[in-house]
Amino acid sequence: MKSCKTECGIAHAQPESAATSSKDPSHISSVFIITEMDCPTEEQLIRSKLATMADISAVEFNLMRRQLTVSHAESALDSVIAALKSIGFNPQQQTQNASNLDQKPKQTVWPLVVAGIAATAAEVLEWTAADAHWATIALTLVVLASVGVPVLKKGWIAIRNGNLNINALMTIAVTGALFIGHWPEAAMVTFLFALAEWIEVKSLDRARYAIHNVLELAPETALILVDGQWQSSQADAVAIGTRVRLQPGERVPLDGTVVSGNSTVNQAPITGESLPVEKSIDSPLFAGSVNMQGALEYLTTATRDNSTLARIIHAVEEAQANRAPTQRFIDRFAKIYTPIVVAIACLIAVLPPLLFGGLWTDWLYKALVLLVIACPCALVISTPVAVVSALTQAARQGILIKGGVFLEQGKNLTTLAFDKTGTLTQGTPVLTQTLLLNDTDNNAQNLAASLAVRSDHPVSLAIADAFIDQQHSHYEVSDFQALLGRGSSGIINGTRYYLGNHRLIEELNVCSTDLEAQLEALEKQGQSVVMLASEQEVLACFAVADTLREHAAEAIAQLHTLGIHSLMLSGDNQHTANAIAAQVGIEQASGEMLPEDKLKHVQQLQSNAQQLVGMVGDGINDAPALAQANISFAMAAAGSDTAVEAANIALMDADLRKIPQFIRLSQRTSTILKQNISFAIAIKLVFLILAISGQATMWMAVFADLGASLLVIVNSLRLLKQRF
Repeated sequence: MKSCKTECGIAHAQPESAATSSKDPSHISSVFIITEMDCPTEEQLIRSKLATMADISAVEFNLMRRQLTVSHAESALDSVIAALKSIGFNPQQQTQNASNLDQKPKQTVWPLVVAGIAATAAEVLEWTAADAHWATIALTLVVLASVGVPVLKKGWIAIRNGNLNINALMTIAVTGALFIGHWPEAAMVTFLFALAEWIEVKSLDRARYAIHNVLELAPETALILVDGQWQSSQADAVAIGTRVRLQPGERVPLDGTVVSGNSTVNQAPITGESLPVEKSIDSPLFAGSVNMQGALEYLTTATRDNSTLARIIHAVEEAQANRAPTQRFIDRFAKIYTPIVVAIACLIAVLPPLLFGGLWTDWLYKALVLLVIACPCALVISTPVAVVSALTQAARQGILIKGGVFLEQGKNLTTLAFDKTGTLTQGTPVLTQTLLLNDTDNNAQNLAASLAVRSDHPVSLAIADAFIDQQHSHYEVSDFQALLGRGSSGIINGTRYYLGNHRLIEELNVCSTDLEAQLEALEKQGQSVVMLASEQEVLACFAVADTLREHAAEAIAQLHTLGIHSLMLSGDNQHTANAIAAQVGIEQASGEMLPEDKLKHVQQLQSNAQQLVGMVGDGINDAPALAQANISFAMAAAGSDTAVEAANIALMDADLRKIPQFIRLSQRTSTILKQNISFAIAIKLVFLILAISGQATMWMAVFADLGASLLVIVNSLRLLKQRF
């Protein structure tokens, strides 16, 4: 019972591929902003129109941005624009990839006020004045002129193009009412339809623009250093590498790295962290954060359009392309449901008068009421508003969900596998002990430092950092090799040395019984041991320990409360894996696992049809297992394009409690969806019965559908206010 702008709301918030055929590499792509394009109703109308044109190879839609991308022959641009104008749209060609969420369709309230007064007066005259026929006709014409023309125009375009959308149904209903002389009914239906559109667009904008409004947290200007002088500049004109000054109480305009000063920063808009974070030299800053105390100077690391904040907003905008299963079902159902309802209405209008001698006007009126009641507005809108609200609320809490499909799957997770280093632990281990074994030249630490400094593994970095602090010298290393899941090797002064874990030493066949005992003792303490070896013997052992993340044990406990089985897949030795697992409360730990071993383990878990398996890692390592899991989580993804791309869910900071938060949000969203769908269907059934029995009037049907649609919207918007 409303226009296409609210029939589906924002059902596709992400560019959704809708190619008419495979893209032709010789074609160019043109991007258009269409302010009238708000839901799949317009999408289908545009698709059917452009599909008939030979010079177009593909079309893609971004309904949240009201953006249409057309792949076409270079000579066909004017034809594309003309085709869009012929179906009632006003396309504006876009020359750069900028956000267009601020381009809201203009809504003027005065025509609605005039229409409301006129429609109410027409109803009153119909009930109180027997000789007011011409007055009610005049008032109805006022309503049609003030708010009815746009609907009738869109309805006629839809009918002409063979699309039985909501505008077409309302146009048929209003026209039918006028035809059989129900002028006040036509006036009230038209007014209520326009009122529904106005209220619902206003309500939907809360969900549609909620995440985009976060972008306003980043100031539009920045104080930058130019030729030794500090001056104000527009933030979108500041280049990477520019020095920016930030005073206490100011918001960070651009991403960057601190080069001077100390302060605490509230970065809740980015990571969802409730407490301010200490910032000093080399600390990252995120646009939109608030500097709480000291003055800071920093160098920018991204432009305004490519900041972490902008990427979060872009990801949430695009997340709706992976629509939830419920949403896809409702969309398919509506496409079948509407033509069936129209067919039933036609039969009700025709068969009783033909077969049973009923009055044509009575049965035509019942058919028109049925059309109005049967509009699937509340049902269709019940899912996308809830999903968008949930995605937005998750982003506010520092949880970036990359599609409605993952949001809906979250409640069904049964098993969650964790990487250890950088996930359950801080990922910044330190050297705790050095055992020199066969170091006759007293040179093992220098050799180890020379190999460790070439690696980016956290354990190697701990060794390199420790020996740099002790001012050990480094040798030139040739033929350096990273040995995946084992360590590294290289040639120093003509001899090949190895720096690696227990697995590597076993493969080299240089592990003695005494060494095994020493390793086991260290590993039982939860320490990772790296050994320096030549091809003949082990020269030294280096014990490295990592610390647990602050809330890791609490997060695991919450997951167990939710009924989710936890396990750990680690490349460290089994003793270390067991020690860490025991500290956080994980039920099962597997150590000495290469990336391919983790992949196979996830596949083995998935072989049980009743298991829905999740994987938590850093988004770069463990990539095979993350890709294989049903739902994957990337840790501490703020500022990292790679981490955001690698997983289905990106946790913007390292707080593992965000995972049970996500699962609770998924459960709550599922409950909201069931409530919305159940209520929408119940209202339809009740009024269908009333319509067929002759108890419902047309304007009552419109009012009931308006109420149902508003109720599911308000119910969905509750997700924007709740924390989980």
